[in-house]
Amino acid sequence: MSPNVKNRTLFTGDNLDIMRGINSDSVDLIYLDPPFNSNRNYEAPIGSEAAGAAFKDSWTLSDVDLAWHGLIAEKEPALASIIEAAGLAHGKGMQAYLTMMAVRLLELRRILKPAGSLYLHCDTTANAYLRMLCDAVFGIANFRSEIAWKRHNARSTEKRWPRVHDTILFVSKSDRFRFAPTKVPGDITKIPHTLIAGPDGRKYQTYELTGPGTTASGESGRPWRGYDPTAMGRHWANSHARMDEWDLAGLIHWPKKKTGSRGGFPRRRASEPFAPEARKVTVGDVWTDIDRINQTAKERLGYPTQKPLALLERIIKASSNEGDVVLDPFCGCATALVAAETLNRQWIGIDLSSLAVKLVLSRLQKAADEGALFDGGRLPEIHHRTDVPKRADVGKLPPYKTHRHTLYGKQEGHCAGCGHRFPFRNLTVDHIVPKSKGGTDHLGNLQLLCGACNSMKGTIDQAAFVAKLKAQGLR
Repeated sequence: MSPNVKNRTLFTGDNLDIMRGINSDSVDLIYLDPPFNSNRNYEAPIGSEAAGAAFKDSWTLSDVDLAWHGLIAEKEPALASIIEAAGLAHGKGMQAYLTMMAVRLLELRRILKPAGSLYLHCDTTANAYLRMLCDAVFGIANFRSEIAWKRHNARSTEKRWPRVHDTILFVSKSDRFRFAPTKVPGDITKIPHTLIAGPDGRKYQTYELTGPGTTASGESGRPWRGYDPTAMGRHWANSHARMDEWDLAGLIHWPKKKTGSRGGFPRRRASEPFAPEARKVTVGDVWTDIDRINQTAKERLGYPTQKPLALLERIIKASSNEGDVVLDPFCGCATALVAAETLNRQWIGIDLSSLAVKLVLSRLQKAADEGALFDGGRLPEIHHRTDVPKRADVGKLPPYKTHRHTLYGKQEGHCAGCGHRFPFRNLTVDHIVPKSKGGTDHLGNLQLLCGACNSMKGTIDQAAFVAKLKAQGLR
């Protein structure tokens, strides 16, 4: 589905409301760096470019209506069980934090394309619980990687190992996700153990000719030049003819002894000598080569929790193509948006603070002035919005009030607020998620309320409404 939000749009407001207004299956890649539940207060230094940016990263039951937990339990029982268990094991603050994250992950799953991916940045405070939320929301089969990003050097601590890394959880919506392995220059001080001396005395890299597992038929399981891969629980990864060609070209390295007498299998030899400075290695799930934003970093803004551009560029390159749509629902100082722009992706950002607008404009203009972006140095239009977008993927729906009879039967005449039974004429149709907060006229977003409850609910969302009823002893 095409997005109903223009490229280069930055929203100021509650990301839950705004995400509810984004079309389903419309975003290719999501990166989110939400609060970590670190029980700390963050504030940018006075005089820095991000001065004024501040947020509280501690959670209590007053921050999140626990009524959301009941709403989650109706449709996502596994998710509700995880949140409840976290509350028992870790406390009500963690329960409130995870409730906040759960309702947003459910919306993110909806708007992510079938071939899309999500990267969730967190730390050791809640990463175990967030991993479980991801398993419940996206399915355990769609969990891809847990990345450890080393962002600090070890510091003195008492009675524990110093924490030096953040965690980035990588999940997909299906098994059709995009992923391109990343290669970086290898450490020239670490020489591969697979090097051999060539006929000219120089060192050459060698590669396996076999693969794991045996085959029941075909030449890949038959002996070649006296070497039987099946006996080693392997198979030839290349045809016999192809290996004969390599041998004629002098590109097969023959071991001095065969397998079984402390020797090994033949290997393919590289045609060019090994050059340590040109060696490339595949990046794994432990990232130590991207430095944090230190005190003297050129890109440093002073924004609390700012992440380096290189980190976001790696993620975006690996899991999206040019022209794809990238969403950051906690965009802060807009690092993901700047990285997406640099890499020719479309982007959408959301943040509670209007400071994000200032920062993204400043950072993009700086990149343009340096010649990294935009011909002529002129910025394209950046769309700043404070409203909730209107979904374009719901089709033409009948007037929502025509569902009264269906809802009356579904609720058996009971008000969805106070729970009392009323005659048909005394119940009115209400939007569970208000239209002003991204709710639609779909039957699943409608309920019947009595006049008193309808008046009490007004334009607040269902979680706040249920909490209000409970506070007054009406539910």
